Amino acid sequence: MIKVRREVCGYCGACVSVCPEGAIELIDAYLSIDDEICKNCKICVKVCPLGSLEAIKE
Repeated sequence: MIKVRREVCGYCGACVSVCPEGAIELIDAYLSIDDEICKNCKICVKVCPLGSLEAIKE
């Protein structure tokens, strides 16, 4: 599962554009990750320029 650290996120959308599953949406400066769709590939974590995404174990 990917967690968004909202206090760090700059809502740039870099993660949205690289998600191969389309699990991330940026709507009105709110980042949403659909855990049902996310395959936990961690590509979004790697491209986040601010380090606001974190892969956590369930």
